[in-house]
Amino acid sequence: MWMTWRTAMEQALYAKDGFYRSTGQPARHFRTSVHASPRFAAAVLRLMPDAPQIVDVGSGDGALLAALATEAELIAVEIAPRPAGLPARIAWTDRLPETIDGLVIANEWLDTIPVDVVEQASDGPRLVMVSPDGTECLGDPPDAADLAWLERWWPLTGPGRRAEIGRPRDEAWADLVKRVRSGVVVAADYGHTLGTRPFHGTLTGYRNGRQVQPVPDGSCDITAHVALDACAASVPETRLTTQRDALRALGILGAKPPIELAGTDPPQYLRGLRQAGEEAELIDRDGLGSFGWLVHSSSARIGL
Repeated sequence: MWMTWRTAMEQALYAKDGFYRSTGQPARHFRTSVHASPRFAAAVLRLMPDAPQIVDVGSGDGALLAALATEAELIAVEIAPRPAGLPARIAWTDRLPETIDGLVIANEWLDTIPVDVVEQASDGPRLVMVSPDGTECLGDPPDAADLAWLERWWPLTGPGRRAEIGRPRDEAWADLVKRVRSGVVVAADYGHTLGTRPFHGTLTGYRNGRQVQPVPDGSCDITAHVALDACAASVPETRLTTQRDALRALGILGAKPPIELAGTDPPQYLRGLRQAGEEAELIDRDGLGSFGWLVHSSSARIGL
């Protein structure tokens, strides 16, 4: 059965037996900033330390909220079942709240919103169709709205070039922001901008910590990098920055402790080295630090 990649991703990731319906999948299959260090959660909280609510969109195993030291109302939004042992103070829901007052964190959420894939053929862009075993063929042209998005955000200039139509991500970002009556919204993700779109697109799969061919059978994560500039343009006053720059502004510097501390207080020196290593991973230019951050504040200027 041939499907568009958007339909195939929707079924493979979110259907009854889909990849994200199993508890704890993200932590089992790929490493996120949340799992790299609790310093990530603490840094993000500095964006709005007095938030009455904190909402984690695409919460996975709930690790980010569990790491926060706050009296705020904590809401995890995730379609997987609630993990055993998660603190009772964290509410668990499979739907976004209608209204939010506080801080919203969407870490590696946009890249798993299903999108169509297109390939430039001799007569223009064509939808890439896929079967459950990952076999592909070319189908019909995209509709007018998607063609307009491609022309503006990802023009295909030669045969064989591929793109992912990011309009569903733009709409998801806009929908998330409009729910926040007062507060700050952050989406952190793999991404690219107009001048750096990859020739063959970015659709890929992950299983057990390794990159694999994307096969839409529910056995692996299927993801595509986000056209972050398009998302930013969908909501006025959205700031686009890198995780490295954002976390450094929030005090994550990766600085090693003074060497003299090794002689005067070895345990503290070792703790300092561990913290420096965790922070360095979060802001690594070639790793997590290269993530893009979309930041929107509905209530005040923030220091990023």
